[in-house]
Amino acid sequence: MTDIYQKAYTSIYPSRLGDILLAADEIGLTGLWFFGQSYFADTLPAEQIAQETPILAQAREWLDEYFSGKEPDFTPTLHPMGSPFRQAVWKLLLQIPYGQTTTYGEIARQLEKLQNRPHMSAQAVGGAVGHNGISIIIPCHRVVGTKGSLTGYAGGLDKKMALLELEHANRKTYPENLSL
Repeated sequence: MTDIYQKAYTSIYPSRLGDILLAADEIGLTGLWFFGQSYFADTLPAEQIAQETPILAQAREWLDEYFSGKEPDFTPTLHPMGSPFRQAVWKLLLQIPYGQTTTYGEIARQLEKLQNRPHMSAQAVGGAVGHNGISIIIPCHRVVGTKGSLTGYAGGLDKKMALLELEHANRKTYPENLSL
């Protein structure tokens, strides 16, 4: 079950890949969505206050640094909303280094070990990755399919490719017929 917070502060961040809606509560950043993406603002409450807050300012600073082509050396205060399973997946996403990728299957294997389970579904991991409400900062764009195929990204594969190119991700990760 997803936790829905009661009040959200929002602002729009104009990125070179399109406008981004930022959302925060009193605890941390709760959302970062490209306008028009799948699951856009799906955890936002009805009451939204368009107001800059220190947490939103942190997120803007992080995005400014990121979109300038630099690896940010800090992470804004985060407060992602989701089930314990999704939270576990998102925690692993935060460990994927800048400019590197991993697969849904590898995340499933990591969860198997962490939770002492005999098997974890890569498809279940994919669902959790796809419902990440704080994209880019929780780097779901760094997760690729088997053999490096670019699959799934709520913001669109064009944005996923652009983000990986911005990070100078290892091009050998991608199939020969894809270019970044």
